[in-house]
Amino acid sequence: MAEAHVPRFFRTLEKIKPLYDWTYKILMFVCRLLLIGDIAITCWSVAGRYISFITDPHWSEEIILTLMVYMTVLSASLAIRKGAHIRMTAFDRYLPKKAVKALDLLADVAVLVLGVFLVIYGFRFCNSPLSLRGKYASIPTMSKFWQYLPVPVAGISMIIFELEQIFRHLEAFWLPDQNEKEAV
Repeated sequence: MAEAHVPRFFRTLEKIKPLYDWTYKILMFVCRLLLIGDIAITCWSVAGRYISFITDPHWSEEIILTLMVYMTVLSASLAIRKGAHIRMTAFDRYLPKKAVKALDLLADVAVLVLGVFLVIYGFRFCNSPLSLRGKYASIPTMSKFWQYLPVPVAGISMIIFELEQIFRHLEAFWLPDQNEKEAV
């Protein structure tokens, strides 16, 4: 009787897949904008050093680094969705398939826990006096809050995409693989 509910559970999860797709597209778009901004400011800064009529903005280095941090942590969560993050697979061909699936699930649970820590401690740090009262050296009106905000934002996006991965792993455990069906 429990087996009859398992496929329905995964069918329900399939219905929210467009939400994951939409989130992925938005984060990818944001990463593209960050990359374009990074390249534009870098070009402006380099041109300002060598072309006399272009001024090198004094804030360029800090903003470039901040944009890179946002892009890096958001790209890491995008890699989780596509399964493109670095993974140790040297022993996968020697282990039973169920053991590999279990280890993949364990790894994704560990990354999910990391995402939770990033959210909790990232928001704590964003609301700390150092973050709220600290200012960028080259932009004294801008709070360091913006420099630390990528940590909890990345945690949230990691949690979102790790939940999807965990559901996929659980689905692989409960629903027979097409290759296993054909072998039987």
